[in-house]
Amino acid sequence: MTVPSPGSRLVDAYDLVIFDLDGVIYLVDRPIETAVAAVGRLHAEGKPLAYATNNASRRAAEVAALLSGMGLAVRPDEVLTSAAAAAGLLANRFPADSPVLVVGAEALRAEVRAVGLRPVTRLEDGPVAVVQGYAPEIGWADLAEAALAVRAGAEWFATNTDRTLPTARGPVPGNGSLVAVLRTALEREPDVVVGKPAPALFTAAARQAGATRPLAVGDRLDTDIEGAVRAGLDSLLVLTGVTRPAELLHAAVSERPTYVANDLGGLFDPAQVVHLPSHVTGEPGPTASGSTTGGFTASGPTTPAASGWQVVADGATALLTGSGSSLEALGALCAVSWSGQPISTVEPESDSARSALRDLDLLH
Repeated sequence: MTVPSPGSRLVDAYDLVIFDLDGVIYLVDRPIETAVAAVGRLHAEGKPLAYATNNASRRAAEVAALLSGMGLAVRPDEVLTSAAAAAGLLANRFPADSPVLVVGAEALRAEVRAVGLRPVTRLEDGPVAVVQGYAPEIGWADLAEAALAVRAGAEWFATNTDRTLPTARGPVPGNGSLVAVLRTALEREPDVVVGKPAPALFTAAARQAGATRPLAVGDRLDTDIEGAVRAGLDSLLVLTGVTRPAELLHAAVSERPTYVANDLGGLFDPAQVVHLPSHVTGEPGPTASGSTTGGFTASGPTTPAASGWQVVADGATALLTGSGSSLEALGALCAVSWSGQPISTVEPESDSARSALRDLDLLH
């Protein structure tokens, strides 16, 4: 783990920043203003960047054009998509001109063609594989053909298993929800899942940039952050997309980020990012009252540096007291909840605590 020196900028500790897109840079096609400003600043400073997305509905050049339209100077070779990665795996597995049943957007079909395979749409075309990616126009007939092809012996590739997609109106069903339809019908898992949380997109980005200290930035625990953990990378969770603070408190060890920030401003301002506790190895330490606090033995810092918050947990209920930023309160709560004392309810002991919990949507 790379740890920035106190008071230094987070971004300066890393030689590559790998961004997720949906929920980090934009919501659907609407840019997140703070993200656009942050990425523009990184470009101006010459920081190497990459973009790794599970979205299989656009090719790399289309993603770069979309980002350029938002005012970001992004090259196609900086973009890694699950569609291109899936097509590459298919090309390594099957001979040229093999028929592949594509359930997804035109971008996925184009990637399959680009590697010398032949996209098809029906069982009667004899597909050797099914590749499934998100597209809003996918319907029952598409899923039925895919189910029939897999039952007939075709290998099943999923570009990703994201259950939801972030939108300005809230999360909506993603490719993982469509994969779940086939999983239910076939009573089996896909043969290959290409995108995050598989580490391939992250490791490819680091290899391509020649980076030795990459930082992965994402908005969801079960794909971006778990993928970074699997790849052995430090990660920053931003709260502009899918994951909310309550989910972070209950994150599995495999889904725990290194840092959390409200948005990409945390890359530059130490006051806008919190270094979360490392994976906990010890047990919570008892207090005189038999409850637990953040003072357990752990493999890293148990509370954010300079945090003025204290957390006392009694069973699944925690009492938050003290003062500081809302993010520091979240870090203190994670330190206790990740210690083996899972928190389901947090009560404030002061107006400052009440305000922080309100900001975090943890006030009940």
